[in-house]
Amino acid sequence: MRTHKCGEVTKQHLGETVALCGWVHRRRDHGGVIFIDLRDREGLVQVVFNPESAETFAIAESVRSEYVLRVKGTVRDRLEGTVNPKMKTGEIEVLVNHIEVLNESETPPFPIESDIEVNEEMRLRYRYIDLRRTEMQQKMRVRREVTRNLRNFLDDREYYEIETPILTKATPEGARDYIVPSRTHENAFFALPQSPQLYKQLLMISGMDKYYQVVRCFRDEDLRADRQPEFTQLDIETSFMNEDEIMDTMEQMIRNLFAEVINVELDENFPVMTYAEAMRLYGSDKPDLRIPLQFVDIAEDMKDVDFKVFSGPANDPNGRVVALKIPNGSDLSRKEIDGLTKYVSIYGARGLAYIKVNDRDAGLEGLQSPIVKFAPAEVWESVLIKTAAKTGDLIFFGADKTNIVNEAIGALRVKIGLDRGLLEGEWKPLWLTDFPMFDWDDKNQRWNAIHHPFTAPSCTMEELVANPGEALSRAYDLILNGTELGGGSIRINRTDMQTQVFEILGIGKQEAREKFGFLLDALKYGCPPHGGIAFGLDRLVMLMTGSSSIRDVIAFPKTQTAACPLIDAPAVVNDAQLRELGIKLRQPASKEDAQQDD
Repeated sequence: MRTHKCGEVTKQHLGETVALCGWVHRRRDHGGVIFIDLRDREGLVQVVFNPESAETFAIAESVRSEYVLRVKGTVRDRLEGTVNPKMKTGEIEVLVNHIEVLNESETPPFPIESDIEVNEEMRLRYRYIDLRRTEMQQKMRVRREVTRNLRNFLDDREYYEIETPILTKATPEGARDYIVPSRTHENAFFALPQSPQLYKQLLMISGMDKYYQVVRCFRDEDLRADRQPEFTQLDIETSFMNEDEIMDTMEQMIRNLFAEVINVELDENFPVMTYAEAMRLYGSDKPDLRIPLQFVDIAEDMKDVDFKVFSGPANDPNGRVVALKIPNGSDLSRKEIDGLTKYVSIYGARGLAYIKVNDRDAGLEGLQSPIVKFAPAEVWESVLIKTAAKTGDLIFFGADKTNIVNEAIGALRVKIGLDRGLLEGEWKPLWLTDFPMFDWDDKNQRWNAIHHPFTAPSCTMEELVANPGEALSRAYDLILNGTELGGGSIRINRTDMQTQVFEILGIGKQEAREKFGFLLDALKYGCPPHGGIAFGLDRLVMLMTGSSSIRDVIAFPKTQTAACPLIDAPAVVNDAQLRELGIKLRQPASKEDAQQDD
């Protein structure tokens, strides 16, 4: 039907007869001559209709936006003064001698190209229209290039692309599973995979050596800008490589990806930081290194002050007191500080103390703050020295339980860094290592795995049993601009160690046998040392395209309520299907019933 795509016709085709197919992007009638910008996936081209060709001209007069056309004509230079340097095809136009309307179109629910803000719900309901927009076409193109580049890199290094099952068994991956009833196995259910974790470990036991997969994963969890109930990840596993070797290969892959797809040269060697150091300096295991602001611990200075807001956490083993210096931040108004105080309250902070350094050399007289009176001059002098504060700076303080301080002041650090344009560099990758193996769940009085139960510890089994709270894992995360691109680890490859980790997590022998018997058995048969990593493909493309949400780089995403407005899913299943599956639905409990149950 066509000889060229619309965005491919250039001066090298002058004088040629071309056939083009596409959508009417814009139609203009200029003094008897009709111009149409014809659009397809590759771009726009201007096609021209003269009244001398009466039949063709009459059809051109009748077309409207988003009609689908096939045109045939001759490529010629645009008239002087009408060249459009912003278009790839801007030096030429096609004089049409034949036109076919392949399909008409109703007026779209929103303009294809416009500065008008369109409600996201509307965009998702008419996603097939939204995807016609140039911006969305470009993002889908980048996604395609990213996937192809990653595949080529791994193929060249002899990784096997192997598919793993979608209908599988529920495993503890940190989120709720999507459950699928089995018609052929009464009262039994499959689970959609949160990741192919156990299958890829079994592939290493099988001797596959190097595996990867661009795989769909499912997690029934609360959503946010960078999460979806179903998402795509690049899943990788390899045998006989330690963490340094895996990290080095993955670093090469990401550097190559950015260079070839978006022409960005990342650092030659990504910095490596321990989890403990990241939490100490940034209060986050995903620090954005573009922002130069860092925490300064001042608990020692505050232990003996009369200000209980500071001295309480300073003397609490589970508390933390930190200072965050904002260079030239004294220009922040009281209204702006009040806004930041409200912002940190989202993260559990009960307030936001501050000091403005109006004159560094004037001692207490040079400090402006309602809290200065609560501690002696030597305390504030120590704080000023530790933070290297200068005249014109502002210091914010966080004092509370460690996790609240880390989350609240960590979020404040990022917000101020972005709002005040304090970024140093455009891209800052980072490897984070030496994560704790476990964290303690006070509510349920048990240990939880920081990554997953199959991550190998960096200590001996005896040390692990003696002090699980101090044990570190052989895990590693790749962070870019404060976003986790991927996470991985060296896996446990011995039955005794895996059994011991299960026991620490409160998974007894019987439960372990029921849930993971196949893995424990497989580990007995010569399981090689192995490890891997998984990259969130949607998140990666989101960063590379400068998008604010992964929904903008997924063709058909769900909303934040995990619904699809386009096809109106999830939907009710009819009674016949439910009966066939042996499922009976319960009516939602009324408020009165819920109160009685309480």
